[in-house]
Amino acid sequence: TNDGELANRLMKAASHVPKTYVVKVAGTPKEEALEKLRAGVSIATDDGKRVRTGPASVRVVKEATNPWYEITLIEGRNRQIRRMFEAVGHHVEKIKRVRYGPLSLDVPPGEFRSLTLKEIERLKSASKGGVAKTKKSV
Repeated sequence: TNDGELANRLMKAASHVPKTYVVKVAGTPKEEALEKLRAGVSIATDDGKRVRTGPASVRVVKEATNPWYEITLIEGRNRQIRRMFEAVGHHVEKIKRVRYGPLSLDVPPGEFRSLTLKEIERLKSASKGGVAKTKKSV
């Protein structure tokens, strides 16, 4: 975005803006493992400390030998999804963010599009911000 203030508000963990990803996992986690992810698991941080992740929404997108899941997090620690699946014994093969709060991330890598005023207002509302005044780009 070209709105630094909005970007900072959205990226802060305290904003509680949901982020949705599609994730391809090596092997098929058992239902108990998925329930652990939904409830929160203990993962290591970059500085070696252990933290418990917040609850996550987890749903199967494609069943296969290496299935795809849709994961929605409210927090967003570095490498969190990879570490969450590793905590239940599965390696993440691919990961892609597909939604950031109310905004669907539908632009190819390296490209951008102008947001509508409604999208800007929704993002500002999601970050507990004010009313949009101008069009911004993502």
